[in-house]
Amino acid sequence: MSNPTFCTEIRNKTNSLWSAIFKHPFVRGIGRGTLDQDRYEFYLKQDYVYLVEFSRVFALATAKAQQLSDMSYFASLLNATLNIEMDLHRRTCANFGISTDELEKTEPSLITISYTNLLVKTCYEKTLPGILAVLLPCAAGYVEISQQLKARGLPENKQYRDWIETYSSKEFDKFAQWLKNRLDEFSYRASKTEKERWYQLYENSSRFELLFFDMSWNKELWPKIIPS
Repeated sequence: MSNPTFCTEIRNKTNSLWSAIFKHPFVRGIGRGTLDQDRYEFYLKQDYVYLVEFSRVFALATAKAQQLSDMSYFASLLNATLNIEMDLHRRTCANFGISTDELEKTEPSLITISYTNLLVKTCYEKTLPGILAVLLPCAAGYVEISQQLKARGLPENKQYRDWIETYSSKEFDKFAQWLKNRLDEFSYRASKTEKERWYQLYENSSRFELLFFDMSWNKELWPKIIPS
């Protein structure tokens, strides 16, 4: 039996985190088609803010990449996110009566700020493998979540069925697999210390995935201790 790849190892080491994500009421609500609309709208607005910064990450990753093939791939992701995915997101929000102007004026939550700051900071301070590691939980996580939900049967509710169909698509799976393959390639010649740093980035990003769903469930911009 061959040894597990680095990406398989770090996914297994964070299994308790991902189990908590799969069991979270927000995720289960999407799968069952029972998630309250106001919670989903809160999520959509915060996700728009996240996508703006995600695009910035792709731009920075393009600059950080040493190989032309990596530069080209991240550049294509930047274009797709800015001109396709965000347009789709705006149209989805319009179905809920959320205008583009409202999206642009969305106040980011503490979790959204913290998560995107981690992503952008990693791009400035780390090399490409670290960037791959911090991106992987979002990319691979959404594919895994949606594939699990799809396997249980799609909900009748169109908005949640579309969410599951989108993130379980071949296009999103292709991106997740590319990240895994590239990070595994870097890991073959990396030191134990380097791999531990990449794992820490992956783990922190995975924590934020759980926190993002929980924030959306609670519709919490800031902790209750902060005066409104």
